[in-house]
Amino acid sequence: MARFLLIGLDGAEPSLVERWIVDGRLPNLARLRERGGYSTCKSTIPHATFPAWSTCVTGVNPGKHGVIDFTQQIPGEYAIRFINATAREYPAIWNVLSDLDKRSCVLGVPTTYPPQAMNGILVSGFDSPVCTGIDSSFVYPPEAYEQVKEWTFADFQETDIDSGWHAMALEKLLQGVERKERIALDLYKQEPWDFFMVVFGETDTVSHHFWMHHDPQSPRHRAEHQTAIQQVYERLDATVGEFLEASDEEVVIGIVSDHGFGGAGTGVVYLNNWLAQQGHLRFTKQRESWLKKLALTVVPDAWKGTLFRKFQGLASKAESQSRFSGIDFSQTLAWSEELNYFPSIRVNLAGREPEGQVAPEDYEDFCRTLCAELETWEVIKKAWRRDEIYSGPYVDRAPDIVLELALDEGYSHSCLRSRGGEVFRRLEEHEHIGGKEKGMNGNHRQEGIFMLSKPFSIESMSLLNVTPTVYDVLGVAAPELDGGSVLGGAVAERIRASENSAQDAVYTKEQEAAVEARLRDLGYFE
Repeated sequence: MARFLLIGLDGAEPSLVERWIVDGRLPNLARLRERGGYSTCKSTIPHATFPAWSTCVTGVNPGKHGVIDFTQQIPGEYAIRFINATAREYPAIWNVLSDLDKRSCVLGVPTTYPPQAMNGILVSGFDSPVCTGIDSSFVYPPEAYEQVKEWTFADFQETDIDSGWHAMALEKLLQGVERKERIALDLYKQEPWDFFMVVFGETDTVSHHFWMHHDPQSPRHRAEHQTAIQQVYERLDATVGEFLEASDEEVVIGIVSDHGFGGAGTGVVYLNNWLAQQGHLRFTKQRESWLKKLALTVVPDAWKGTLFRKFQGLASKAESQSRFSGIDFSQTLAWSEELNYFPSIRVNLAGREPEGQVAPEDYEDFCRTLCAELETWEVIKKAWRRDEIYSGPYVDRAPDIVLELALDEGYSHSCLRSRGGEVFRRLEEHEHIGGKEKGMNGNHRQEGIFMLSKPFSIESMSLLNVTPTVYDVLGVAAPELDGGSVLGGAVAERIRASENSAQDAVYTKEQEAAVEARLRDLGYFE
């Protein structure tokens, strides 16, 4: 009976994988490629963690599974809420397999918090950008927590980067791979799982922060830590080797990345300033988001994830203030949240937004005209209306216009926030090091990788093809999917309500009291 092992290498970049396979630095990936097949793999738009992995494990586009960003705009408000697994509206692989009494073990897949009841074990991926490790609320069933309690994400802050930070970060990333490998292999050997999936995020984190060290052509290049990215790739290749050795002939093995990577240049784009310059937006006095600043600078890293889960409403309020404060919506036709990983535009639509200024009958013409206008700006490669990219019942969760920034001699611009002033500038040298929300020196790219231990051929591989391939190998019927199997097998449809069985991530009264007491002891409350 065939079984499937899927290893996710978040952000693994094809050009690096291909180069280091040829150089003999990734012997286990080379062995897998020779045994089966390899392809580049198109990501979602945006090629960001939450929508990309959600598409990977459901086989449908974001307009159908409903996960388009880390946040959703709250209907009828100029505000956002952070999302989690409860926002996913389509069954993931393990949901379908559980219904068929097949056993799964799923470790570290983004957008799986809170964990759903399933036939097997699930350790959720990070629930927020500040999450560094797990607690028992991340694990199903709860009694499995003791086996996995050392699972971590990037267990260090990534905002304020100073002398010594890179050496510390590299050491922790390598330690994280070792720790996850040990936990994952122990579980993998525990029983013959029908489906086993594990995601390693270290390839993504190291590329965000070390690309300027790795790439001698980078306009931000610094001649130190030049092998950091290579070291992480080599360490993960060794992990792949351990899984290869632990797998029998009945296991089909896949390797996938949710997107690729490339360098960021020195260009900075300010979308709201451009919209204001074109007469589409008006600024007002901005209220500084002191709550967000306090949370990022004062709260210890180990507490940030817990605080986020405990006070998610406050976190959403702080982020909303950061994104929406300083815009006079009574005089604004369109605005941007100015997200570096998801450059996009929202229309201030009458009847949808509290102070909407674009009439519903003018919406389509306004979007088309604004897209054309945006594409005349040399920093914009493409502007899409959302229904050109997505299909399904949840398209309205997306921004009205989605942008692709142009590359500058192969390097991406950074999209940062501003309230008035220039529409484009160059980073000063002291800013090159970057950091979260400061223009990281490595950015996502559209093309990731896909490998399979069986030969395959496909004209255009994308994340939509991963789930159908799993179902094909396992010989199970599936929900209606947007993609097809790379092996060419038909994936029979089955009727299944796309219900979401995720449990609410709530604390008991005793847990709330304990957390609050610890926070008071640390001086966060009077």
